[in-house]
Amino acid sequence: MKLEGLKVVDLSMFLPGPMLTQIMADHGAEVIKVEPIVEGEPNRNIGPKRDGMTVYYANTHRGKQSLALNLKEEQGREVLLRLAETADVMVEAFRPGVVKRLGVDYATVAARNPAIVYASISAFGQDGPYVELPAHDLATEAMCGVLSFNTGQDGKPWFPAIANADMLASLTSLSAVLMALLRREQTGRGDYVDIAMMDALYACTLNNQGEAFANNRPLNPATERALGGNAMYRPYETKDGRWIVLGAAEIKFAINLLTDLGRPDLIDLCKRPPGPEQDPVRAFFIETFKTRTQAEWVEWFKGRDISFAPVKTQVEALADPQLRHRGMVFRDRERDWLHIGTPIKYADEPGAPRMQWSEHGQDSDAIVAGLGYSQAEREAMRAAGVYVAGTGDVV
Repeated sequence: MKLEGLKVVDLSMFLPGPMLTQIMADHGAEVIKVEPIVEGEPNRNIGPKRDGMTVYYANTHRGKQSLALNLKEEQGREVLLRLAETADVMVEAFRPGVVKRLGVDYATVAARNPAIVYASISAFGQDGPYVELPAHDLATEAMCGVLSFNTGQDGKPWFPAIANADMLASLTSLSAVLMALLRREQTGRGDYVDIAMMDALYACTLNNQGEAFANNRPLNPATERALGGNAMYRPYETKDGRWIVLGAAEIKFAINLLTDLGRPDLIDLCKRPPGPEQDPVRAFFIETFKTRTQAEWVEWFKGRDISFAPVKTQVEALADPQLRHRGMVFRDRERDWLHIGTPIKYADEPGAPRMQWSEHGQDSDAIVAGLGYSQAEREAMRAAGVYVAGTGDVV
């Protein structure tokens, strides 16, 4: 696999960091998850469980080892620094300044391993006026303006359906880490990667900034091409209270749809800018799509060259033939559990998720022993609370 032979030390928790290192693990990297000694990774206890393991944890920590380490103890910090000497990548997602106070910041780690690529993921980055502010995904979406146009039909901002800032920061971090590793091949030196969730999210607003940049005014979602202003690019309710979407605004699709629905007179309106001029088309679609159920519309659209999709429930999506074909939803044979697959597809050396999960601290003793600590030293450190060694087998 592409990342075989690469060692990653992951100090992060929740979503951005674990998602990053999960993708790396799926493509062959050895990932050692450093967990707090008391409760460990919060994902272990968030959301529904199967056989004692949460789905959240299963989808973010497969194939990783667990080292339960007390970084507030000097010996614990030394264990981590020794581990970092053997690693290619280190990932952390504490609030800015925490790793420096702990003595495991980039400068300290790089002094012992100049080749390491060290990634810090935070809400607002490692500098700037917001550096001290506590925040998760929702706050960063609000602060950079994205939540203001993430509105419902009442025009009010509401929760985004997915944690956009978290996941975009994760994928941006993956790109940054891999670029730094590529450059290391020429220079022999690693680098420090500072990724802000706010930055990653804002960088993805490229197609939404027209009004703000050109006219210094906020966009109006009702008139935006991709936010409901285009009659051919928005959801519509069906007879049974479910929904469908028209998903592309190219005029050829409008011609095909309106011709087949017997309203070619509305085609010219679809050539006009998004917004009020398209209201008659929108009104026609609102009325028309309520005349059949979602299933009936699915049948009606078959064979027609029109960008259309039913709005599926999460459970329906689990059975989606495209997601199954692409391996994005798969079932492991041993447990008969469903999992989310890796989105990166290679023709050669494809990713291969390792279907095993470590209990909290399960691999601690083996990892510490591999750093050269004797049995007596390890016993003394465990007794002093430097690290916790789990007793369970691989789940």
